[in-house]
Amino acid sequence: MGILPDEIQPAMQGVIPSHVVTCSGDGTPNASAISQVYYVDPDHVALSHQFFNKTIRNVRENPRALVWVISPATFDSWDLELEYDHSETSGPVFEALDMQIEAIASIVGLKGIFKLRSADIYRVISVTKNVDERIPLPEIDDPPGPR
Repeated sequence: MGILPDEIQPAMQGVIPSHVVTCSGDGTPNASAISQVYYVDPDHVALSHQFFNKTIRNVRENPRALVWVISPATFDSWDLELEYDHSETSGPVFEALDMQIEAIASIVGLKGIFKLRSADIYRVISVTKNVDERIPLPEIDDPPGPR
């Protein structure tokens, strides 16, 4: 049994974008939205490397990252503390991630824009479920518009 709980897998489907935070070697932080955090196995995830060159530069200097994922069904969220392991530009993880990225791009009307450069594989160091920190949902009786 690995570190990632089974209940986290819906949060890794790309329905709700995730966020990744890294720091350069001198400690300068960088935060980016990411379209996909891919479940590799109970101890590893892959992040899609498409645009975020600063994130990649930071990870090469300091291999730690923090990723926030959220379940589209329950709005439960988790923080994943990660350590960069390696990048893949072919193979089953790359192909699966590439297919999911294209599906997400197609749904949001950006087909052909999201070019996957690599599947960056990270070892999961820790997982923290955020308790009572859900996105607030509007009450059914709330009228739309300003209050």
